[in-house]
Amino acid sequence: MGNCCSDVGGGMTAIGGTAPSTSTSNQNDAADWYFKSHGIHGIFSQIELSFSATNLRDRDVFSKEIRLRSGKWGVEGKKSHCMEKSDPMVVVYIQERDGAFTEVFRTEVVLNSLNPTWITKYTITYQFEIVQILLFRVFDVDTQFHNVEVKMLKLEEQQSLGEASCALSEDPFLVISKVVESGLSIPVCKTEVSKNDLNPTWKPVFLNIQQVGSKDSPLVIECFNFNSNGKHDLIGKVQKSLADLEKLHTGREGENLFLPTPVGHDNQNKALKSKLFVEKYSETVQYTFLDYLAAGFELNFMVAIDFTASNGNPRLPDSLHYIDPSGRLNAYQKAIYEVGEVLQFYDADKRFPAWGFGARPIDGPVSHCFNLNGSSNYCEVEGIRGIMMAYTSALFNVSLAGPTLFGHVINRAAMIASQSLANDAKKYFVLLIITDGVITDLQETKDALVKASDLPLSILIVGVGGADFKEMEILDADKGERLESSTGRVASRDIVQFVPFRDVQNGPSVVQELLAELPSQFLAYMRSREIKPCS
Repeated sequence: MGNCCSDVGGGMTAIGGTAPSTSTSNQNDAADWYFKSHGIHGIFSQIELSFSATNLRDRDVFSKEIRLRSGKWGVEGKKSHCMEKSDPMVVVYIQERDGAFTEVFRTEVVLNSLNPTWITKYTITYQFEIVQILLFRVFDVDTQFHNVEVKMLKLEEQQSLGEASCALSEDPFLVISKVVESGLSIPVCKTEVSKNDLNPTWKPVFLNIQQVGSKDSPLVIECFNFNSNGKHDLIGKVQKSLADLEKLHTGREGENLFLPTPVGHDNQNKALKSKLFVEKYSETVQYTFLDYLAAGFELNFMVAIDFTASNGNPRLPDSLHYIDPSGRLNAYQKAIYEVGEVLQFYDADKRFPAWGFGARPIDGPVSHCFNLNGSSNYCEVEGIRGIMMAYTSALFNVSLAGPTLFGHVINRAAMIASQSLANDAKKYFVLLIITDGVITDLQETKDALVKASDLPLSILIVGVGGADFKEMEILDADKGERLESSTGRVASRDIVQFVPFRDVQNGPSVVQELLAELPSQFLAYMRSREIKPCS
């Protein structure tokens, strides 16, 4: 084949290497062709592998003896140092059933590169039902073999630069759809994606009769392989009703997935070896948020306001606490008014605990939880108007200080919720924290939130001003990772919703963003405690 090398780091002009179309020798080529000829795709998929490497070891730094002769004068035995980079090549192996690895592919050789990108690619037939282990070894090809075809190179004569392995696997997820009279399937729910898992177990999904029609209505359950481009591959599907799924659970039996035969072919749907099992099946009455409100449950509003010095002098117009004589509300007032106006209707007595934090009351030390009304005995104020008046009064009776600590006010709110729980009151508490800065007691706040997650309490946080609120986003477990305390305890549920005020000034209102998750947090608590509206 001649020269099989390239002196271009990316291998752009390389020749040599085994044919790009080379694929693993497997027993399913005929079956793959058969299914594809009948319009069935997805059982066996062709995957093209490209290869690149970074920071390879340099094996070509060495001293070489050079013998020179010029005319009748001879100069021998001079030492010269050659500084060349490695000339890497990738060799691919696949693990057979007996555990041994068989070589299936070689790339071209890229000259003088520690960060090569090879041209030749390897195509392998991916099979969902088989774990396919691949081994990749990188060799530095010695200069004397640069004119030898790569397939003729003896690997034992080359230097190893390292190896890596991987398993071809799926990222499966399920989509459950109901079948309407027209025959169309309408999705009603889906599972999470199970990463790199050929035997996935998904989290429970919840369906209600209103979604699916009846217990005997047909459901299509499709298993897809997740692709980041949004074009997910169908692995297989089943059609079952809720009654059928209950039978599968009771009998501890699995149902084979199948791939549908396209219209125009006489063959039956192709049954796969993959099976769907129902690990758990139960029927319960799921009460709604309105069911609890109708039964007399209340939402009790509480508020905590940041009085740290980073807000600026309240007497100056550039302060976040500036009280505009024209009556224009500042960010703190807007948040109190918008959230309070909604929640007050779910609170029978409309007496709201209100605190400040991060300030120094007159003739006192810095307090991280003081009563906004100035009282040393009680923290409640009358209505939203009462909160507004207490807030304005506090601005002229405390000195802004710091630092920004949340732990104290969260623990105070949690204590009230705990006392209410002990009295079996039909109350759920909502604490609104309004702040302008980054908290300095992050771990203490996490500890307080984890402890409070067992109580009838949700916490709404509004960030005002232009500060970096990344730490606040950590507290809001919207990405699925629950908070963990310093002792390793994990929060029983997500109770925090954070919204930067600047993000909603020109879009949805603060109250819409903040209260969006409140009903689900309320229901999560009630269901975890098995509290029914009538109890």
